[in-house]
Amino acid sequence: MGAAGSSSEAAEREPLLVPSHAAADSDAPPPVRSRVYGRRWLVLGLFSLLGFMQGAVWNFWGPIQGSAARAFGFRSSDIALLVLWGPVGFLPWILFMWLMDKRGLRAALLLSAFFMLLGSALRSVPLAEQPLRRWLIHGGHFLNGLAGPTIMSAGPFLSTTWFAPDQRATATAVASLFSYLGSAASFVVGPLAVPAPNRTWAATGAPVTDDSIRDRIQLVMYAELSVIAVLFAAVLLYFPSRPPMPPSVAAASQRLSYRSSICRLLSNLRFLMLALAYAVPSGVIAGWAGVLDLVLTPAKVSQVDAGWIGFWSTVGGCVFGVAMARFADSIRGMLKLILVLMLAGASLSSTWFTLTCLSSFTHLPSTAAILYTSCILVGIFINSSVPIFFELLIETVYPVPEGITCGVVTFLGNLVSGTLLVFLTFYSTDVSWLNWCLTGSCLFSLVLILFFRESYDRLYLDVFVAV
Repeated sequence: MGAAGSSSEAAEREPLLVPSHAAADSDAPPPVRSRVYGRRWLVLGLFSLLGFMQGAVWNFWGPIQGSAARAFGFRSSDIALLVLWGPVGFLPWILFMWLMDKRGLRAALLLSAFFMLLGSALRSVPLAEQPLRRWLIHGGHFLNGLAGPTIMSAGPFLSTTWFAPDQRATATAVASLFSYLGSAASFVVGPLAVPAPNRTWAATGAPVTDDSIRDRIQLVMYAELSVIAVLFAAVLLYFPSRPPMPPSVAAASQRLSYRSSICRLLSNLRFLMLALAYAVPSGVIAGWAGVLDLVLTPAKVSQVDAGWIGFWSTVGGCVFGVAMARFADSIRGMLKLILVLMLAGASLSSTWFTLTCLSSFTHLPSTAAILYTSCILVGIFINSSVPIFFELLIETVYPVPEGITCGVVTFLGNLVSGTLLVFLTFYSTDVSWLNWCLTGSCLFSLVLILFFRESYDRLYLDVFVAV
């Protein structure tokens, strides 16, 4: 997958496919025909399920922060730190992108799945000593965060490697958004499986004890560990890096080397502009959603209700994102317009939510229905824009490899999220400032997209270059 040869001048890879006119004018072999394979859905499914579990583990504690405080003595700063391990895991992102570029997606995904398995096992060790147990939980979440660079960045690379051009955006959406779906599942599984403190059991009427909360948390962690172990075994048994034949001209065309790609990205003003437009709102909403229970507590929203709001917010974004990606596949060349509409909706809904949370000052009606609607719309518009951003970023900097492009922008998004969560560990008493950060990030991204000049180099190659 890397540059052919060891010389520094070897800046580009050898193409697997060449245009027919090139074959006629040179001694190059005739072009290889492209083909799509049915097994691509299995590859996409395994990758997406790993993303689902990585997101579920990352968002495990936020939806049950009240129960965690009783069972393990966690404070608000502890919950923020557990969420922070996700962005921290992106610090060695460049190593994972190098591994993907040089050894292929299989090697990078196997390493990431191993980190997830080891991290889930580490946090599930049932120790009685609470201080040591807390260290193991933090260590497990850090290892789970190390899987993030591959899980969150490799979706577009997988879609280009395995899928035809008219399915690429849809495959990118599925692969990229399943980690969000996993975090959404935590909003429901956590509050439903783990009882809230100061409650009674419905069956017996007995009060919920700290030991019973710990037992339920332990049960959920064992269940997640089992699923991750099965997925790791499945990837180990079968997950090829690439199909025998490429699905399109762009999938097999020459690409820049790793070093040339990094230099191209850092010197491309349009890429940096688009990367910021993606990273700021996606990073802010990741940190915001991770502590949504804390955000909604001043509005007197219960742990269970906050979990359902987070669930529908993320699920709505995933469903709408796949639908918009499918729409983008059918009318290619309209990615900027789709992003403008999404970010305009995100700006309006985040402003509505922020002002509703300040109803004592704004005198706006603050009901459960309004909080539900505004919060869910924020998640729908921002989360659904992720695969569209990825596709436009790849088109903008082609022939830079997809994994490297998305690795850089997801690192920037996690840098924003991590910075936000670091502030949260120090300023966790009043978190209303997070709502203003969310609104400001949406408006900032919308302005950048409005001034962005789009181009579609990869699409041009697939449409106009004959095989």
